[in-house]
Amino acid sequence: MAAIAIGKLAEIAATKVQTIRYYEEIGLIRPFARTEGGHRLYGPEDASRLKFIRHSRELGFGIEEIRGLLELSDHPETSCSAADAIARAQLEQVEIRLEKLKALRKELKRMVDECEHGRVSQCKVIAVLSDHRHCGGDH
Repeated sequence: MAAIAIGKLAEIAATKVQTIRYYEEIGLIRPFARTEGGHRLYGPEDASRLKFIRHSRELGFGIEEIRGLLELSDHPETSCSAADAIARAQLEQVEIRLEKLKALRKELKRMVDECEHGRVSQCKVIAVLSDHRHCGGDH
């Protein structure tokens, strides 16, 4: 097995060296070996694992969900029901965010549509942003 330096691994997996170090620090990946000078060396399977992590992050999975998915992938003989549950929970979170984004779009559209391009004293954008009745965290 050919050892890969951290810089080359970062290039292969299209991620940053600092990110690899962070993932190593939190136990998502482990270096294959270290040189006499203490430099990290990785194997080809680490590149696959890092790509898996990156893709999972792109899909919005959190670190703990990724940790769970990695543990499952390390045991391919087990049922995929746990992976399905993790993905289902992520899908639910995406659906919630989409609904919030739709509401945000509607409010911004209303704000922009009501703009009359006059003076700030009559600006609908400023007026809407000053109206805190619709904020969830107001007191």
